[in-house]
Amino acid sequence: MNAYGIALVLSQVFQNALYSSVKKEIVLKNGTDVFEAWENPSPPVYMQFYFFNVTNPAEVLNGERPAVFEIGPYTYREFRPMEQVNFSENGTKVSAVNPRTYVFEPNMSRGPEDDLIRTVNIPAMTVMERFKNNPIISNLISAYMKSKNVGLFATHTVGELLWGYEDELLKALSVLSPDLDIHFGLFYKMNATDDGQYVLLTGMQNYQDFSRVVEWRGESSLNWWSTDECNMINGTNAASFHPIISKNETLYMFSSDLCRSIYAHYEKDVIVRGIPAYRFVPPSAVFANRALNPANTGFCVPAGNCLGSGLLNVSVCKQGAPIIMSSPHFYQADEKLVKDIFGMKPKKELHETVLDINPLTGILVRAAKRLQVNVFIERNHIFSQTGNVQTLVFPVMYLNESVTIDEESAKKVQAVVAMGNLVINIPFILIGLGILMGVVFMALVCWQRGPEATEAERQPLLSSS
Repeated sequence: MNAYGIALVLSQVFQNALYSSVKKEIVLKNGTDVFEAWENPSPPVYMQFYFFNVTNPAEVLNGERPAVFEIGPYTYREFRPMEQVNFSENGTKVSAVNPRTYVFEPNMSRGPEDDLIRTVNIPAMTVMERFKNNPIISNLISAYMKSKNVGLFATHTVGELLWGYEDELLKALSVLSPDLDIHFGLFYKMNATDDGQYVLLTGMQNYQDFSRVVEWRGESSLNWWSTDECNMINGTNAASFHPIISKNETLYMFSSDLCRSIYAHYEKDVIVRGIPAYRFVPPSAVFANRALNPANTGFCVPAGNCLGSGLLNVSVCKQGAPIIMSSPHFYQADEKLVKDIFGMKPKKELHETVLDINPLTGILVRAAKRLQVNVFIERNHIFSQTGNVQTLVFPVMYLNESVTIDEESAKKVQAVVAMGNLVINIPFILIGLGILMGVVFMALVCWQRGPEATEAERQPLLSSS
């Protein structure tokens, strides 16, 4: 075996030793840097909201194509520490809640929170959907809506649409249905609150289980969907990942916003603040229709009611509101959805969810979660408020939740990566030094031999004649 072959073998040995050390160190354990970064993330997280303002409401009610204009961003700094942290089962599991607090950042926003947005009246659509099979109550509700001038579209401030307002229609109907909340907001009761307790694996027994969610809200699986596969809770909460990530693996994440687990595949290598990273993105198959991805059949709710590609009906986990999730501007969705709404301009670089992860440590160095909230609308003969509207998936707003590693944290990761590269390349460095020393030694030997003798100097001192 030549020197290069020996170096390759030794490099593999050094790499295995490095990986073994990383696997032991990157474990959720109280008092460690890893635990501190998990419990109190230092990189700033920003949540940006973009709303779609309806510019032709009268024409839409007459059956014409809706036209919307994107307004935003309205930016909030997001604080998301882990609280109520408790270790169990000899440190192999940890439970916690993850409350999120949003603070408005006016200097990073296109306007104040009292900017007005005209959009679909989601409470009205929810009521229509809830009582559509009860003609008597539906007629009473329709009459009340007429008397109060409640229509298919409504105008509210950004703050009201996000954080909630008291809705007149919901308040009136709460007499008939006491379980009906009289307030509505896309993020109502979601500021300074958590989405339930998580139980995660610490990675002590298997490095690939680092921060993997095994329970949420006391359950090990969901119950909204019609198949066991779709109800599975897979992966982490997308805030952290296991170390030693390879390009050919699938990364799983559980998203309470989507009420399901999703996955991502490797796309390309990137550099973030001097740190090498793998970019992972959710493939189109994640939200593909069941014809393209039969595994998604369980997301058809009610059973058999399947939407087109790029859509997810989450009404089952959103109190019956006709909410449909997608990527912004219907990116990776059926082309018809884009054509149905004037103003949709899907772009990969703006509307794709991305995860940039350092493969050695599993640390998320940059990420952007991009989701769009839509409402399903259709004509209802009982509710004259729907007019002659087309059956549409109507965009309301989309969010971009993003984070980039801060300078201080980046320096720590850079040091770990540099040390890792040094350890792996030690055999090549040693061989390179050996070759260099050999060259120097040969040069010294040649120098010590002195200059070569001339022809006269090589003649014998005595000669026979």
